[in-house]
Amino acid sequence: MRKMLKVLKNIFFTFIASFLFVVLAVFIYHNYQKGKESSLINVGTSIDFNNKEINVYTEGNGEDTYVFMSGSGIAAPVYEFKGLYSKFAKENKIAVIERAGYGYSDVFHDDRDIDAILEQSRKSLMESGNKPPYILVPHSLSGIEAIYWAQKYPSEVKGIIALDIGLPHQYVTHKMGMVDSLTVRGVNILTKMGLHRLIPSAVYNPEVIRQSFLTDHEKEMYKALSYKQFFNDDMEQELIQSYNNGKKSFNLPLPKETPILFLDAVADENKNSKYTIQKNEDYEEFAGKLLKADVIKLKGTHSIYLYAPDEIYDLAMEFIK
Repeated sequence: MRKMLKVLKNIFFTFIASFLFVVLAVFIYHNYQKGKESSLINVGTSIDFNNKEINVYTEGNGEDTYVFMSGSGIAAPVYEFKGLYSKFAKENKIAVIERAGYGYSDVFHDDRDIDAILEQSRKSLMESGNKPPYILVPHSLSGIEAIYWAQKYPSEVKGIIALDIGLPHQYVTHKMGMVDSLTVRGVNILTKMGLHRLIPSAVYNPEVIRQSFLTDHEKEMYKALSYKQFFNDDMEQELIQSYNNGKKSFNLPLPKETPILFLDAVADENKNSKYTIQKNEDYEEFAGKLLKADVIKLKGTHSIYLYAPDEIYDLAMEFIK
């Protein structure tokens, strides 16, 4: 019996030692790679905020400026959204805001309050030569900021093309619970250890690599930026603060005069799910309170910009006219 316990004890400690060795090796490799990735060539204009920088990428010319705003965790927006914004840039001016913690922007390590985020976006656009009014193109979590923008500065927002966005009241109604909060914080800790490098498909969207709108070099930059920025402190705080940020918008009057086109992504496997049905009902209810709005279902996953770029562009042009 004692001999068996001794053997099991040796196996246990060997396992722990091996695990710690692997974690240490991954941590060292992660920081080595971060050092290499920090020298990546920047794409866009960097705007200074007390020695921290936010990157804004601009392309094209035209009367309207379409501002692309990424959802939570899309670590390299300039590359991930290229398949969509390049279509708009042919006849319009486009700007991609890489907010704090995203893409070529610095991690700010702040509390990600919606007022701070919005003011950073406004300053970044104006100082990079992009003057209002804008047509905002938010995805997912950035729907809070886009609607809040229209509520606080209606003259700056000509319209919103909402890509499967989260509505402010949804983040208030479905407040993040303790388990979800702990999960978010836990993933952030594991990322700091570099363990995300062991699961590439969780770090960047394989569909971006599969498609052809990026060059081979851009695909490598996309991967590198995704590893560098994945689920950092700013991304963690965005989710933690989603209730408070949603509440600030929810407590203001609706932006009734701002035209909003809701593009509702519906995947075949989820089309009859309770969540999908409720999401569409929420969009319809919100749209019904605005002077000009429409809700259109698009076939595809939440990353709808990867699956229906031509349709999104055509619908946006028709709606804005």
